[in-house]
Amino acid sequence: MTLESIIDNLDWKTVLVTVTIGLLGSLYMLIYFLSHKPRAPHAEELQYMTINSSGEVVRGQLPSITSPTSDEDENGKDILLSVVVPSYNETERIFRMLNEAIKYLNESMSNRWEILIVDDGSKDGTTEYCLKLAEEDFKLTKGELRVLKLLENRGKGGAVREGMLHIRGRYGLFADADGASKFSDVEKLIASVKNMEKTKDQNAILPAIALGSRAHMVNTEAVIKRSFVRNCLMYGFHGLVYIFGIHSIKDTQCGFKLFNRKAIKDIFPYLHTEGWIFDVEILILAIRKNIRIFEIPISWHEVSGSKMDLAIDSIMMAKDLVVIRLAYFFGIYNDTKEV
Repeated sequence: MTLESIIDNLDWKTVLVTVTIGLLGSLYMLIYFLSHKPRAPHAEELQYMTINSSGEVVRGQLPSITSPTSDEDENGKDILLSVVVPSYNETERIFRMLNEAIKYLNESMSNRWEILIVDDGSKDGTTEYCLKLAEEDFKLTKGELRVLKLLENRGKGGAVREGMLHIRGRYGLFADADGASKFSDVEKLIASVKNMEKTKDQNAILPAIALGSRAHMVNTEAVIKRSFVRNCLMYGFHGLVYIFGIHSIKDTQCGFKLFNRKAIKDIFPYLHTEGWIFDVEILILAIRKNIRIFEIPISWHEVSGSKMDLAIDSIMMAKDLVVIRLAYFFGIYNDTKEV
């Protein structure tokens, strides 16, 4: 039988279907191999450190936002706002952020706040430095400032996830340690979430998220003065995010996001990504679960000392964005099964 006759006798529809199934199967296996799963916390990582009234460092067991208890509801306990601060080697930058935040919280929320610093495996003594600040500079001796120290670096997404799962407040804000965002803008985010979470039933609360946004600053000096490469990467990333399905959010990466407890419980136990791109998975989960989201313009300025490697981390973020979207498409990631 000649090659020509073999080709003539081929069922090209069958060949096409077989090749397509093979390619999809190979793509599935590749995405499965590249997909993320957060590591389980070590026993020590379920405890926090704080300063007591005698100036001593004491440890306590962290509460879990997902564990049903008799006093847990969507209003939290006595804490209105929990601030989660992911931190990796931040002894040079975190004082300014904490100073601004604590001044605002003391003036605006009395004793109804807490700060949970998540030390993401720092090597520069971030934990010890923050506890010292709590005692000597801020005079916090009632557990207002807690530190959760991760034994191994997990990435910003892993640090934020772990912090959010252990807050006490009605609302949880994650804020970058560099203090680039004006902290008092949190009042605009809280007002937005309070409006979105309302229902006709006074006893029911809807999940809601308010995103600090820098989109209004695209044509300002704060962005224009960035390097050409940084701006190219920014626009390229925004293009990828749009292509992969997030059309309504203009700024996905701002490190100033507020969630009510119900939104936290609907999102963070299901979050897979521990790297820089975790913000996008948060929004994908929120959109899949029809959670209300609103962007709020905030004040922001560039701060030096970023831990991000522009070239390598930008490539990794692009890869992870593709993995996240396809992992949900193939069912590798599940938004109803905790990870």
